[in-house]
Amino acid sequence: MLNADPLLQRPKLVNLATLARALDGLRPNANSPVEMWQMLTDQYVVDLDAVAALLPAGEPETLWLPARD
Repeated sequence: MLNADPLLQRPKLVNLATLARALDGLRPNANSPVEMWQMLTDQYVVDLDAVAALLPAGEPETLWLPARD
């Protein structure tokens, strides 16, 4: 997802505690996980792996079929 203004300086969220606080602040204004991601990446520079660890997954984990004997 590209930032509309690449010259705009955005704060960096470098640890899970500050990222969690930012998510809590944005949560009342977001109507869906998609809006949450959009607001978060528009306002901050974040580690996407850290965000994925804090936000619930949009799809369930893959369930593998049992191995055949």
